[in-house]
Amino acid sequence: MKIIIAGAGEVGFHLAKLLSFESQDITLIDTYKESLAYADSHLDIRVLKGDATSIAVLKDAQVEKSDLVIGVTSSETTNLTLCIMAKQLGCKRTIARISNTEFIRNKEALNFEKLGVDELISPEELAATEIQLLLNQSAFNESYEFEDGALIMIGVCLPKSAPFVGKMVKEAARIFPELNFMPIAIQRVGTQYTIIPRGDTEFMKGDQVYFITSKEGLDDLLKLTGKEKRQIKNVMIHGGSKLGYKTARDLCGKRFNVKLIEKDKERAMQLADDLPNALVINADGRIVEVLEEENLDAMDAFISVTSNSETNIMSCLVAKSRNIKKTIALVENMDYFQLSHTIGIDTLINKKLLAANNIFKHIRRGEVVAMTRLNNLNAEILEFVVKPNSVVNGQIIKELDFPRSATIGGVVRDGDGIIALGDFKILEGDRVVVCCLPRSIPKIEKLFL
Repeated sequence: MKIIIAGAGEVGFHLAKLLSFESQDITLIDTYKESLAYADSHLDIRVLKGDATSIAVLKDAQVEKSDLVIGVTSSETTNLTLCIMAKQLGCKRTIARISNTEFIRNKEALNFEKLGVDELISPEELAATEIQLLLNQSAFNESYEFEDGALIMIGVCLPKSAPFVGKMVKEAARIFPELNFMPIAIQRVGTQYTIIPRGDTEFMKGDQVYFITSKEGLDDLLKLTGKEKRQIKNVMIHGGSKLGYKTARDLCGKRFNVKLIEKDKERAMQLADDLPNALVINADGRIVEVLEEENLDAMDAFISVTSNSETNIMSCLVAKSRNIKKTIALVENMDYFQLSHTIGIDTLINKKLLAANNIFKHIRRGEVVAMTRLNNLNAEILEFVVKPNSVVNGQIIKELDFPRSATIGGVVRDGDGIIALGDFKILEGDRVVVCCLPRSIPKIEKLFL
């Protein structure tokens, strides 16, 4: 695919990096030479200095031959203008990053597609949704839903007490035949290697394991992993950023008791007006005494979403030391994901990664309808719709020429989530969830084309 990305900031660079690994034809545009220099020297892409809304610059980027234009600059207006212009100049599809989430909520009424904007992406909205999902599945450190929860991906660190620790996957399946979940990826403690589990893969203490399960299988998974289903009601949010505001707004709407701490007085006053159902406190959340004065010990969850990653991590560590059930930190540095489970923070979230995951589904070939990349793992989960001419249509799973570095986690059929084992026959219309390493993606896509 020929893809033009406008904006060499964190989201744009991260997207360009991921896409360049897949040999896509990428052109990265930015007004600042400094922003492009690093990308130019580290990525196999074309960089172009200039205003993305300039017709001359777009023609230089060959917009008329492009399959996709992605506007992810810091300016919402620039992104929308770019997409409208690109569509008029011959681009096939466009995606715009926005900050005003009212656009997304009123997308149909405003008819953005008619204007030339095919998709709207809000990293803050995606992160707020992710936080809410993590609080709903509070026993796990990662969670992702397919088809409104028909299938659920969860991540959990295996304690020594888990009954299948020390057993191979096939042994665990024999001992617990009634269980309704499937392991899809494992990261060994102290390593950065991703394992796609097979029958002879052994579960070990401290493994970070990702499972696909149905709603019915969640309780079984909780019991076997030794985790407790914890009710989250009282939430403290550190940081009144856009994400802090959106998270507080959404949680208040779900009847959580929300306390938000913001050190800037003017911003705190504005938030207090905009969030009548939340308690907004003007204080410096980096000071431990402040957190203690605001009854940190009484909180069920602590979420730190300031603009500083290190502040968020340290604040969550303080909260964890007070036995808070759930801690979530916003980080910008992707390298920090390697630290989350070892230092004790339950979950790290990254807006760049969430935005990239959301945009990826528009870039994949085949019938990919959903996609997520596992934090700190070199693995991706993709959801395909089986078409009449798909290779997998009418095939039994164990008879498929499926690469060892990939596995089918489950199937959604007629709205029901199914943990599909080897004897399961895939049919047209099935929505198949696959976990695979990047090197397997081309072969997997051919099976679903």
